[in-house]
Amino acid sequence: MPDTQQRCPWCGTDPLYVHYHDTVWGRPEHDDQALFEKLCLDGQQAGLSWLTILRKHDTYRAAYANFDPLKIARFTEHDQARLLKDPGIIRNRLKVQSIIRNAKAYLALKEQGTGFAEFLWQFVEHRPIQNHWRSIEEVPVSTPESEAMSKALKKVGFNFVGPTIVYAFMQACGMVNDHLVSCHAHIECQQLAQ
Repeated sequence: MPDTQQRCPWCGTDPLYVHYHDTVWGRPEHDDQALFEKLCLDGQQAGLSWLTILRKHDTYRAAYANFDPLKIARFTEHDQARLLKDPGIIRNRLKVQSIIRNAKAYLALKEQGTGFAEFLWQFVEHRPIQNHWRSIEEVPVSTPESEAMSKALKKVGFNFVGPTIVYAFMQACGMVNDHLVSCHAHIECQQLAQ
């Protein structure tokens, strides 16, 4: 029996993308390490499609110690050289270095007594923003909230966190509900936000 549920058009028909849309994107995430992983992966997306990164998700986890910031922060020049040879990830020196840099920034926040989820969710006053877009053309690529979060992340040492990357991250982690109102996931994400 064919799947007849209406979805946001950006996910197309690729089964991996459809699954991501239906089970991850827009659902509020509050786990510090899960948010760290997602922010790092969104930075890897810069200049590429999200589906490219999604297809490499498992190899990214293997390459980056399951996104354990403590382990990543200890990566050496040897580890960087290993990563730059790994065909399972994006082999861009700046992107490889950014995850290591971001792990160090994440740990520095923790050392100051600031949880990562607490730090990020403050930009939406700890409640997901509920949008009611009718078409994909209405959905912004950045907002004042993503600009403020981007600026704050850069200030504490993160990189590959421009306002557009940060807004994509906010959408994915449910800080904003940008499922179209015609999408079956819109109401589900609205209910999860309560």
